Amino acid sequence: MDQHKTVKELQQEVDRYISQFKEGYFSPLAMMARMTEELGELAREINHYYGEKPKKDTEDEKAVEEELGDILFVLICFANSLGIDLEEAHDRVMNKFNTRDKNRWTRIGEESNDEQN
Repeated sequence: MDQHKTVKELQQEVDRYISQFKEGYFSPLAMMARMTEELGELAREINHYYGEKPKKDTEDEKAVEEELGDILFVLICFANSLGIDLEEAHDRVMNKFNTRDKNRWTRIGEESNDEQN
């Protein structure tokens, strides 16, 4: 697990896994439902770790990182099923944040607009 993988390699690895099954990728609607289910499981874990609702003694211990991994897997399946290159999608989003939103947040070492007035 020391080897770092690119997003493209992750997408290829998931595709190789899914391609060995006749059922293939789920439909976009089913994929959205699966993503929502996994997000709910992550929310539950976050609530247990950082919120006011501790786990019951009878509940299995799951890690936040496991739930994030599940979400990443489903996200990659979703992207693959729609022919979306996640590296390209990421680059477009980062361009948006670096242009449109470049002055939206206070950078470390700068005074905020409220502090200047």
